[in-house]
Amino acid sequence: MKQLFVWALFAPLVFSCNTPKPEEKKEEPPVVTEAKPQQPAEFADPKYTELGKSALAALTNGDVDGWVSAYADNAVFMWNNGDSIVGKPAITAYWKKRRTEVIDSISFSNLIFLPLRVNQPQSIEQPGVWLLGWYRVSTKYKSGGKMTQMLHTDMHFNANDQVDRVIQYIDRVPVNAAMKK
Repeated sequence: MKQLFVWALFAPLVFSCNTPKPEEKKEEPPVVTEAKPQQPAEFADPKYTELGKSALAALTNGDVDGWVSAYADNAVFMWNNGDSIVGKPAITAYWKKRRTEVIDSISFSNLIFLPLRVNQPQSIEQPGVWLLGWYRVSTKYKSGGKMTQMLHTDMHFNANDQVDRVIQYIDRVPVNAAMKK
């Protein structure tokens, strides 16, 4: 009886040790993905290059309305000398008068465009999409004078993909000389 008692006492232990345990789920370590730090600037959609090319083609053809069609109503057109025109109606009126009364023909060549998205401004530039453009402009004026030079133009696009700021870097000396002839 003593053996039976010992057997009854240790039997559950023997059988429990041989009983397979359900598989324990091993916890996977959490997957850590490092977020890429946002670059101060990055390439923007190439569609902005096409917008720039279309605008210059319209101006070449004398279609000022087509040229400013992508402008926001509150757009500002600035030159490197500090002059500026504010508002789409004023920009349109200025360029219509200039294109019909001052400029006989205008063409653009050697086009280089760089669409950029500014995420972290480095100075006074606005964040968002900028289209930087470099190209040769050849202009014949109603006065008979001609002018050719390289231009640099920066265009900022608002959240609706409308141009709200243009900064044009131009040398006015050859422009003024050609207009006097």
